[in-house]
Amino acid sequence: MSHSYFRKAPVITSLTNPKVKLVRALARRKERYATRQFVAEGVRLIEEAIKANLVPAFVLYTAQIANDPRAHALLERVRARTPDVLEVSEAVMQASADTETPQGIVAVLPFIELPLPTPPQFVLILDGVRDPGNVGAILRSARAAGVDAVWFAAGSADPYNPKVVRAAMGAHFAVPLRVASWEQITEIAHAIPRVYLADARGDVVYARADWTHPVALIVGGEAAGASTVAQQLATARVAIPMPGGAESLNAAMATTLLLFEAIRNS
Repeated sequence: MSHSYFRKAPVITSLTNPKVKLVRALARRKERYATRQFVAEGVRLIEEAIKANLVPAFVLYTAQIANDPRAHALLERVRARTPDVLEVSEAVMQASADTETPQGIVAVLPFIELPLPTPPQFVLILDGVRDPGNVGAILRSARAAGVDAVWFAAGSADPYNPKVVRAAMGAHFAVPLRVASWEQITEIAHAIPRVYLADARGDVVYARADWTHPVALIVGGEAAGASTVAQQLATARVAIPMPGGAESLNAAMATTLLLFEAIRNS
């Protein structure tokens, strides 16, 4: 399939091109928050962004990906929203993409500010969950479970980290996310009657907890555990029994179990 339709400008082959430099700079948190932009990579993720009515600042793609029918259709939809749909060389894409094997298309998107529910009914609070892959997987589960807001407390991975965005599989476009201080999170939590802290040594077995909405779940980091503020906010600590003797579960797996138990018994 020809992609000549998209050749409105010469193929970008230089890493000093301003758009290429921006994509590479957005790998750093400081640059993301300075510009309020992040990078989405891959056809599926950019399709989700377009479905959510986001308008990319620009899109970079390779000739190879443009020959794929699904990608070609996506490029046509993107071009209807922004004129900056630009072909780059494979070498430039390799240098720009976050993955070892680039997917051939990246989009620079604005930060997403989905409205928060009022009042909140099903809230997830991440307390120092640092691993981007875990955070992305947690967001994917939160979306599937119908969580209506996710709050990121200090020490958690940035929601716009490329690895988080990729692992979340489009959750950013469906679930309100907020990076917030503990003061802000405390204000929200005080309006929720049940605030559960995931704790392997908790005194409430998760299947016996009252998950009636409104409810909040706090998940701490695997290494440091829950912060003092999180422990003070919790009205109870819920545990997942592990008869096999493991000390703990992966944070993403534990969160998924708890979220789906919450919707089963809400």
